[in-house]
Amino acid sequence: MLQFNFTRIFKARGIDKPFSFLVNSGYSANTATRIANNRVNRFDLADLEKICLLLNCTPNDILEWIPAKEDENNENHPFASLKRTGLEIQVLQVLNTLPINELTELLNAAAGKKQNSK
Repeated sequence: MLQFNFTRIFKARGIDKPFSFLVNSGYSANTATRIANNRVNRFDLADLEKICLLLNCTPNDILEWIPAKEDENNENHPFASLKRTGLEIQVLQVLNTLPINELTELLNAAAGKKQNSK
């Protein structure tokens, strides 16, 4: 089953108070509550584009696939890339605990790796 998972992108963007963020971005309190609590069942394409632009993400970043029992281990399923493991959140939690000097080293290493791949 496909569903929206806004919590994941809010955490990735460091948004601790999604409701306030959404209201300050122009969403009504009702809509902000539904989005912040992952109670969105459908979004029209214009709204999907608006939230993706606001969060600087793609629709794939806010969609999550919960496989049926028979598809749990099917890595060839068309939606397999939307199956979430929680790894992104673990990475963010580790990054949030690193001292500044280690973050600087990590950024420099990532920048060097990015340069080498060009």
